[in-house]
Amino acid sequence: MSDSDSQDSVITTGLTVRLYDALSQAIVAGELAPGEKLSEPVIARRYGASRAPVREAIRRLQERGLVTYVANQGVRVAEPSAAEFLALLDVREATEGMAARLAAENMSDAEVTALEELVAGHRDEIERNPLGAYLQDEPEADFHRRIANGSGNPILAELLCEQFYPRLRLCRRLHSTVRGRGREAWREHVRITEAISHRDGELAEILMRRHIRAARTALQAALSAVEAIRPTKRRAGTSEERSAG
Repeated sequence: MSDSDSQDSVITTGLTVRLYDALSQAIVAGELAPGEKLSEPVIARRYGASRAPVREAIRRLQERGLVTYVANQGVRVAEPSAAEFLALLDVREATEGMAARLAAENMSDAEVTALEELVAGHRDEIERNPLGAYLQDEPEADFHRRIANGSGNPILAELLCEQFYPRLRLCRRLHSTVRGRGREAWREHVRITEAISHRDGELAEILMRRHIRAARTALQAALSAVEAIRPTKRRAGTSEERSAG
């Protein structure tokens, strides 16, 4: 490979990463809606890129479960089912429990102090809106990412940070429909942090598993609330149609 070819490869790889980051952020933020079609030419024009890095970025999004290929329709933003979300949380309970145990054993004192400060700083967010969500949209302010990265296990950290969390950020927004779940989640974070700071890996794992289980219960409640509304809307629509007729 010539020097110019090597340089072109580096540029293409860097652009692919930037495109992936921009598109994944747009998806988890809701700027690209579930089911929305992704057009390679449109994305290429928007970001001033050639088709090759766009195609590679979309491939990576597909690997992460953020987009899906639909026959005769092309690539669309993923619309995960409730069953898929719940299955993700089942696996998350085991993997994050392990991460919390390892973090208690392997985090440096400085990392533990930073985790304590992070959770303490989230108190203001909770007090401003006690019944609201607790989304931690910025990766560097995410409690779970800190623990995954502090586990000392790079394979586990990559699995959680690169595979699970982008998909779970879509899931988290459903939790905002459960009043008070944000406050409860923060309190659970406080207890997990205390266990890690005391280097009690067994307790940290137990508390993290309970935390994820509570998140799963909250998600089920949110989904049940949505399902409870839908029949009412259908009945109301049928009544209106009868009145109009």
